[in-house]
Amino acid sequence: MLKVENLHVYYGGIHALKGITLEVPENKIVTLVGANGAGKSTTLRAISGLVTTAEGKITFRGEDITRTKTAEIVKKGITLVPEGRRIFANLTVLENLNMGAYARNDKDGIKKDINNIYEMFPRLKEREWQAAGTLSGGEQQMLAIGRALMSRPALLMMDEPSLGLAPLLVKEVFKIIKDIYSKGMTILLIEQNATAALQVADYGYVLETGNIVLQGPGKELAANEEVKKAYLGKVQ
Repeated sequence: MLKVENLHVYYGGIHALKGITLEVPENKIVTLVGANGAGKSTTLRAISGLVTTAEGKITFRGEDITRTKTAEIVKKGITLVPEGRRIFANLTVLENLNMGAYARNDKDGIKKDINNIYEMFPRLKEREWQAAGTLSGGEQQMLAIGRALMSRPALLMMDEPSLGLAPLLVKEVFKIIKDIYSKGMTILLIEQNATAALQVADYGYVLETGNIVLQGPGKELAANEEVKKAYLGKVQ
């Protein structure tokens, strides 16, 4: 579904991505793991068109989207749940969900999808008219995921969905990821909790300073001594 080939990205004089190549097959969960500054978020931002690609190619469903504008990428079926949730704090829960459907004009479909989101996240239904900024961290993450799903993506990219959440809520977020996946969603996941990410992922890539240094099935990487030592030892 998604192919990234020889991708290079620079931030000023910093060479953030140094020719990475990866693939996200349809109806799979693929995860990127690595230390802070390894280039994980930059990869998602490059795919979303939020940072400029210096070299390389990004293909989605056979179409070159390398230098496509972000709004067009969303219309093509790729949506990002950003790190830190980035919900619209002053808008209500319902207004946030409607913002996720800004590129759509099928009123009945939007209404149906909002009801589906409320079924998935009953707490959001209870707080439909509440300002999003007053929600708890876990509820804001649910809203960020729900808002992303409102664009009806084919590929859902998630940047650190469990960041800053209590352990119980982390479990809930991973249950949500599995539920979304079970309904046929393709997911590209970045997660600080490498153990949990590799357990749910079909395939994983390990990034170090802008390079992919290891790759393989998620559970194989989780059992790899090198990966355990570098990334899993500190994770609860």
